[in-house]
Amino acid sequence: MRKTLRRSACALALALAVVTPAACSSATNSSSTSSSDEIKAPGADALNGKGEVDITFWHAMSGTNGETLQKLVDDFNQQNQGKIKVTPNYKGQYDTALAAYKNASVQQRPDLMQMYDIGTRYMIDSKSIVPMQSFVDVDHYDVSDIQPNIAGYYTVDKKMYSMPFNTSMPLLYINREAFQKAGLDPDKPPTTLEEITADARKIKETPGETVQFGFGATLYGWFVEQWNAVANQTLSDADNGRTGRVSKVDLANDTNVKLLQWWQQMVNEGLAMKLDSNTDNGDNAFSSGTVAMALESTGSLGSFTKGAAAAKDPFTVGTGYFPKVNAGDTGGPIIGGASLWITHSSDDAKERAAWELVKFLASKSSQVTWHTSTGYFPISKAALSDPTDQQWVSQKPQFDTAIKQLQATQLTYATQGCSVGVMPDIRKDVENALQAAVLQGQDAKQALTTATDTANKQIADYNSKLGG
Repeated sequence: MRKTLRRSACALALALAVVTPAACSSATNSSSTSSSDEIKAPGADALNGKGEVDITFWHAMSGTNGETLQKLVDDFNQQNQGKIKVTPNYKGQYDTALAAYKNASVQQRPDLMQMYDIGTRYMIDSKSIVPMQSFVDVDHYDVSDIQPNIAGYYTVDKKMYSMPFNTSMPLLYINREAFQKAGLDPDKPPTTLEEITADARKIKETPGETVQFGFGATLYGWFVEQWNAVANQTLSDADNGRTGRVSKVDLANDTNVKLLQWWQQMVNEGLAMKLDSNTDNGDNAFSSGTVAMALESTGSLGSFTKGAAAAKDPFTVGTGYFPKVNAGDTGGPIIGGASLWITHSSDDAKERAAWELVKFLASKSSQVTWHTSTGYFPISKAALSDPTDQQWVSQKPQFDTAIKQLQATQLTYATQGCSVGVMPDIRKDVENALQAAVLQGQDAKQALTTATDTANKQIADYNSKLGG
């Protein structure tokens, strides 16, 4: 989930310098780049004498999000009447949209594509895009307003390949009334797995408590990625794919083994609800008041507050930082959501028109509209200081937790997230391990080792086809 990016490639390097000194050096693995790195973006004169340039925009936003996006596109079209006309096209949810892009011929591809976070490496390797950094450099476009951790995810080898758009962050959600009944302070939610266990026990032992479980979360691979980032631990070699091409992952690391063993114990003690990998089931368990603590993205805040108010036993939703596996963990969570990619074509005018739309959607005013209408985190730092945005946040104090959590997270290779072309498949591998351990009782280490072996075969196959 924002912004007006930055001044130059040097400014981008400065923003990313907080990663590690190694991040400022050139990548040692040339295979981590693609021929798209050499593509130079067209300048503003590409639109001269072209009349009205028609471009297509594929996206994965439905419901309120889709309606808000349509409004923004309509505003852009009105402001650029006779010059640029954008036709948005909903392509289904993220996985479906990715499949549509993969299956499209060069002539069928959209001029602008919204792609979810874990599709980043594939989009780079597809050699079908113009890196956003090229437009930034050609225009000397000021990107200093971009949230560093958000820009960081979509930056590989010091190049920003896409423009962040809709961004989310994971949070711990709590039932404030359940905490109060158990004698717990809802303004001090648990910060570690150990504290979650202790609070869950107190809630379960509370006389007359209608909440059935202290904790309940979807067996979602994204959460495991978050726990590793919070532990400041990379999932793969090549510094999470940020300084070279990933050749292997280690899913059976100590953090993940401890996590799965904890989850198993929570379920066995009746402190955690048995849930599968369907996020709807996990969300419903919390909003209905069945569980007192849950994990979800900031994008669920609106539905959670509505659901809590309409529950059989209405309650107030509270939020906390995404919990740590170990109290000494020094990292922070990874952003989620999606970004905007400009497709390379033989028509400079279309590429330039797509860039004009990108700038519009990343602007402060557009991000204020996007944030307050959808709940996605604004990519623009300035948007958070806008009176309209501040009023929205004041009415939803739970969201302030996400703002503080993002600001408190240092950008490192771990918190940038793992950049590998088969990340969607790896996330599924992790979910299979979660299900095997938590639902079927398989040994945690074995379940994760199986997931690692499967993932590394997928990576090898991918690299043999696209890696170079």
